[in-house]
Amino acid sequence: MQVTKLTAVMEPPVVRAHLFTEEQLRNEFDYILAEKFTKNLLEKGLISEGEFNKIMAENCRKFSPFLGEILA
Repeated sequence: MQVTKLTAVMEPPVVRAHLFTEEQLRNEFDYILAEKFTKNLLEKGLISEGEFNKIMAENCRKFSPFLGEILA
């Protein structure tokens, strides 16, 4: 039988809540709507993938979603 000695207890990571202002929530909502509309245009063949990427980059800049840096 093998015995393992535990020497230190790892504490769970601290997760900090992010409180959104009403304006930030509105921007998030508007960004999601713009993304859905733009994807719809792409799926219908009304815009190219390059145009889609340009529009989404502009949407990210304009609406500044919380995850904008990751999404861009």
